[in-house]
Amino acid sequence: MTCSAPAPDRYLSFEGIACDDHARRLVATIRACLAAPAPSLWQQYFTVKLAENAQRGHDELYFVGSQVNAIRELFAAYEQTDALELLEQVEEECC
Repeated sequence: MTCSAPAPDRYLSFEGIACDDHARRLVATIRACLAAPAPSLWQQYFTVKLAENAQRGHDELYFVGSQVNAIRELFAAYEQTDALELLEQVEEECC
């Protein structure tokens, strides 16, 4: 008989889910998109939102949770498929 550990469940505990690490990776990808040479309306939007988030003392996970749809649009515009997958994971497991 094989016993496997249950999948992490955010409703029971965030233990075993790297929400903060994932959120930091997503914000780093956002910043990389903002540094792209081609101008985008997203650059101004996220520059303002990231500054507001820092000013209010919120962490990256809070930011990602409150900006999921806009982040999804940004990553789609910049063809960041890996980041889109991570965003979906964070939304499912952490938000």
